[in-house]
Amino acid sequence: MFRTLGGGDLVANRTKATHPHAVTQLCEEGGRLYANALRTGRAARVDAESAPCLVDLALLVPDPDDADWLRPVPPSVALAQRLHPIEQEINERRRLSVELADVFEPFLALSAQSATTDHSITVLEGAARINEALNLATGQCRSEMLTIQPSDDRFSERSLALGLERDRPMIERGVRIRTLYQHTARHSPEKLGYVAQLANGKVEYRTIAEVVERLIVCDATVAFIPARDDQQVALELRHPGLVRYLVKVFEFMWARAVPLSAGAPYETDPGGITDIQYSIAKLLVEGHVDEAIARRLGMNVRTCRAHIAKLAAILGSGSRAQLGFLIAQSGILERED
Repeated sequence: MFRTLGGGDLVANRTKATHPHAVTQLCEEGGRLYANALRTGRAARVDAESAPCLVDLALLVPDPDDADWLRPVPPSVALAQRLHPIEQEINERRRLSVELADVFEPFLALSAQSATTDHSITVLEGAARINEALNLATGQCRSEMLTIQPSDDRFSERSLALGLERDRPMIERGVRIRTLYQHTARHSPEKLGYVAQLANGKVEYRTIAEVVERLIVCDATVAFIPARDDQQVALELRHPGLVRYLVKVFEFMWARAVPLSAGAPYETDPGGITDIQYSIAKLLVEGHVDEAIARRLGMNVRTCRAHIAKLAAILGSGSRAQLGFLIAQSGILERED
């Protein structure tokens, strides 16, 4: 029940049984001694040493007439002693509920009278509030969750644990999950480990060369998108038209993505240009800087620049400006996707 920092059981020095513990988890030895004490009216103090929980939980108390013996507290009394604080807490929470209802009652009336109140877009500021809203939405999800997850250098063990904590209950409820990653996720041990832990559920993973931004949609009724690059502000969208549009965007990308289980999607065309270099070439011609290209394709800037150098070598470019011109003139962007 209780653990030390090293992961071992917290064991009392006086016994091999696990102590301390709550009365709701009364150990086997404690239950046996307490039952025997109720039958006989007392218990030897030396016998109770094998179950110190009985004294700690005040189920056995000293016999006023004989220091070598303990007397059992009647279970009805012990139960009442433990129910009393719980009932007090329940009453306190009921009182708090009434007070909260009284505070918000006039505002609820104003909201009901207002025809202009719009809750279709909610701004969520701060990681705690964003996660709270996500947890609520995923907890209520019953059919399908769609997600677009750009590669992120901040994908850590903590984010992996949070993702598993959020996704596993949905999978157990039979919710279908479809997730889009960039192709670079195929080389991320963290992402592959995450996928492996959810492989037994109704989950599908695909990758695509480029994604624009993060997206989460639950049951085609609520969507979450980032509102700032630092991921500290998000928008919760419940407008049916907006959510429907985002679902269509997802389906458009999903149809063009490659199943994660299908192997590497990078293929070299007859001109020596790989798919990833083709994607980089398109973004170069559009005028994006290295950092923006790397972010959109889910790779670090060094890898992105290495691909740009290979493009320059293939096309015989001596400068960045010339590379853009040669890409446009080479016809490599005219191939069909």
